[in-house]
Amino acid sequence: MPVKIVEIKNVSVRYGGVEALSGVTIDVEAGDYVGIVGPNGSGKTTLVRAILGLVPFEGKILFGGGRRLFEFTSGQHIGYLPQKMSSLDQRFPATAMEIVVSGVYCCKRFPKRLTHEDYMAAGEAMKALGVEDLAGRNIGKLSGGQQQRVLLARALVHHPRLLILDEPTVALDSRSRESFYSTVEYLNKQQGVTVIIVSHDLDTVRKYATKIIHLDREVLAA
Repeated sequence: MPVKIVEIKNVSVRYGGVEALSGVTIDVEAGDYVGIVGPNGSGKTTLVRAILGLVPFEGKILFGGGRRLFEFTSGQHIGYLPQKMSSLDQRFPATAMEIVVSGVYCCKRFPKRLTHEDYMAAGEAMKALGVEDLAGRNIGKLSGGQQQRVLLARALVHHPRLLILDEPTVALDSRSRESFYSTVEYLNKQQGVTVIIVSHDLDTVRKYATKIIHLDREVLAA
C-alpha cells in the first residue's frame, strides 16, 4: 500500500479576511513528483508556506503517516528551495561551499558547530549536482543556473525524503531551466526523493511530473 508522505486535508488560508486558499485537499505519496500549477495569485506559494508551517491555516497537514510538521522536520526529512532571488549582490560574502554546508544547520542541536563530516556531505551534494568545481567561488558571481544548483545542493545536503521547490526556474534561461528540471527528475527517479514543485509553466512541468494539481485558490483538477 502506498505511503502518504504529505496529507493536506481541507486547508484554507485567509489574509486579512481575503481567502487565499479554500478547502484544499491533496495527498502526496512517497516517490511522487507532484507539479502544482496555476496562474499568478492562485495560492501556490501560500500552499507551500502552509506546508512549511510559515502561515496559519485551517484544516490539517500531516506528514509521513500522520505526524505533525515538527515531528517530521526533526528527522531531517524536508528540503526546501524557495523562489529565486531577483538579485544577489556580487559582493555577498559567502562561497558556494559555505552556502551548501549551511543547509545542515536546521538539523543540528545547540551549539550548532560544523564538522568535517558536514563539509564532506556538502561536497558530495555539490558533486551530485555537478557544481563541486564552484565550491570556492563567491555565490554572487555565479550565473543564475549555477546559483540554483548550489541552492538545490543546500536543500539536499541532509538527504531529505521530501523536496519542495517554489518556482525554482523563474530567473533561468531555457537551457538552464531544462537542465534543472532534468536534475530534479534524476533525484526523484534514481534517489527516491519525493518532489513537490510549484510553477506557472504547465507545459514544462507536464514533461516531468507524475501528478499535476491545478490550483486557483482551490483544487480545480488533479
